[in-house]
Amino acid sequence: MKRRRLLGAALALPLGSARAGAQREEDLSDAVRSALSAAVSAEAPPHPEFPSTAQRMAYLRWLTAMSERLQPRKTERRTRIEFLETLWYESRRAGLEPDLVLGVVQVESNFRKYAVSSAGARGYMQVMPFWARVIGDGDAGRLFHMQTNLRFGCVILRHYLEREAGDLFMALGRYNGSRGRAEYPNLVFGARRQWMLPD
Repeated sequence: MKRRRLLGAALALPLGSARAGAQREEDLSDAVRSALSAAVSAEAPPHPEFPSTAQRMAYLRWLTAMSERLQPRKTERRTRIEFLETLWYESRRAGLEPDLVLGVVQVESNFRKYAVSSAGARGYMQVMPFWARVIGDGDAGRLFHMQTNLRFGCVILRHYLEREAGDLFMALGRYNGSRGRAEYPNLVFGARRQWMLPD
């Protein structure tokens, strides 16, 4: 029952709000900062290549199913497909499951590109502006660019997952600035289920 209430709260977000907490700026070692910087700056188009026809067909099935599910939130087909292609690419690039990243985007911004939280987090994945200074080129305005935002969000979530030794519950809490509390991870887990394909 409690899980259903949390999921309902995530789906009922008002259009002008964002659920981001306040990711906390932490001291990063030079090696970590360099690795994160390299991860967000590497140029690559989000157009996947597949070693087999079966893998390509599986991707196209995923893209079709996700496009249908996302259609009520993003009505323009071309925009929707571009978003999904980019999200798939960036999540896989960071070693994350696309359904997890879709769940994060749903909870964080309800799929709104220009969402801004009361803490100042920006874009689809509600990235705090300090990240642009710490590991990017310093231009926080670029966090409203779709691929930049998704790349930062995925790289940051992967970083937190590594800091938490693979514990997704704790990594999600850290991502939201609510480490150790259940509300945010439970919202993401609930949202994630809507984006999973049946086995």
